[in-house]
Amino acid sequence: MGDLILDLIEQRKYSEARKAIVEMNIVDIAQLFEGIEDKQNLLVMFRILPKDIAAGVFSYISYDLQRYIIESVTDKEIKNILDELFFDDAIDFLEEMPSNVVKRVLKNTDEKTRKLINQFLNYPEDSAGSIMTIEYVDLKKEMTVKEALQHIKETGFDKETIDNCYILDNNRKLKGVISIRKLILSDDSTVIEDIMEKDVIYVNTHDDQEKIASLFKKYDLISMPVVDNECRLVGIVTIDDIIDIIDQENTEDFQKMAAMQPSEEEYLKTNVLVLAKQRIVWLLILMISATFTGNIIRKFNDLLQSVVVLASFIPMLMDTGGNSGSQSSTLVIRGLALGEISLKDVLKVLWKEFRVSCIVGLSLSAVNFVRIYYFEKIDLMISVTVSITLFFTIILAKIIGGMLPIVAKKVKLDPAIMAGPLITTIVDAVALIIYFSTATWFLGI
Repeated sequence: MGDLILDLIEQRKYSEARKAIVEMNIVDIAQLFEGIEDKQNLLVMFRILPKDIAAGVFSYISYDLQRYIIESVTDKEIKNILDELFFDDAIDFLEEMPSNVVKRVLKNTDEKTRKLINQFLNYPEDSAGSIMTIEYVDLKKEMTVKEALQHIKETGFDKETIDNCYILDNNRKLKGVISIRKLILSDDSTVIEDIMEKDVIYVNTHDDQEKIASLFKKYDLISMPVVDNECRLVGIVTIDDIIDIIDQENTEDFQKMAAMQPSEEEYLKTNVLVLAKQRIVWLLILMISATFTGNIIRKFNDLLQSVVVLASFIPMLMDTGGNSGSQSSTLVIRGLALGEISLKDVLKVLWKEFRVSCIVGLSLSAVNFVRIYYFEKIDLMISVTVSITLFFTIILAKIIGGMLPIVAKKVKLDPAIMAGPLITTIVDAVALIIYFSTATWFLGI
């Protein structure tokens, strides 16, 4: 379909191209736009779209394409885009644009909209205020169901959602919420106050988006009201924004767990120097911290020279310890992120990881002893030394891996920092100390 539309555009058969493109899903049209290399064809295709579809496509395309379109179209076309965009999508777009683009966009809005946009842009990044929309349906508690449904029909067309309607008093303070389903199924003469839900789950404009996402998950919400410090309704957060936030937060955690500076830029569109800058700081920290491992090996250099075979087991011990610690830290970090583990659960986590590590340690140590003593024909005392070291290394690695994310949370750091490479670096040093100390004691060197 995409190739057909492009062929029609190149042949200047704009009417046929328009008929073909309006039959596509908005998301598919946005994907088609992302794949167009000829920017002139892209601009022509955008201009032949009906206004409502054009605004929908605009909200789905990348910020680079949004910027190109805004910089290429007329002021009137900018106004048409803004008129059709949902308010939160317009804010998301403006937050990513340079000041010259923002100024041009604001120039094409009326004074009331301009004030609203400026207010939203001043909310802290990643707060409820920065992701909410003002396009919601509000009702009065004195209304009957019939009056409420009529009000929704008259005002709901340009709202982002009408699934939940919010009941306000004369000062716009939030008093309750009611679903469209409940309204439809209730008797026409019933007063809203009698059937509305008064125990409303809401957030403040300055609450962090991670907290909002956890509340959506906890209460199975599809939208949530956002209030100011006086409990006046100023907007709502919808489930589509929360899905984006969850994706963004997960990506950020993965990057931190891989010892990288978080970035929202797409990989293929990110400059090589930027990618290097995001990685090099943590790699430097980990490289310098790894010198402790080298110092430990040098300290026991005489032992290694006396029993050279000990050196061959160092990689296995360090890798197994690092992997064991990473397993525990990954589970605990995920538990903290989902709210399944809290700071008060530290002793429970410690006890559970200790029991798990004993089982895992005994199993791996037994297999390791059989392998190196019976199959590799290594001396009995060396086999015992390596196996005992492996057992205690796994125990300490899993305890360290389970505790460090909780410690990070306690001192207001992101638990994801205490993962993968950092855990491995710490456990490597611990494993070597245990190994050489055990070897010194068992072998009497």
